[in-house]
Amino acid sequence: MPKAKTTKAKRTERVRSATYRYTVHFEPAEEGGYIVKVPALHGIATQGETLEEARAMAEDLIRGYLQSLHKHGEPIPVERDESLTTHIAVSLARA
Repeated sequence: MPKAKTTKAKRTERVRSATYRYTVHFEPAEEGGYIVKVPALHGIATQGETLEEARAMAEDLIRGYLQSLHKHGEPIPVERDESLTTHIAVSLARA
């Protein structure tokens, strides 16, 4: 049985169907809205006027960045850290 050819289009299709997860930081901007940073992807950043818009902008930014890496034959970073970030409040007794 002849071997199936793997074309560039098929390789691209496989990458497009992969799912990648990255830590994304949403910081309130002084002028309003949010600044969004993705540390694992060389600190790429975007912004949005609302949290919902900032999240959508981040998804578009990540997708475009990964597609560009793939197009140029560069490796796609995989974030392996499954760390959890949270806020902890502590009280200090007055002296």
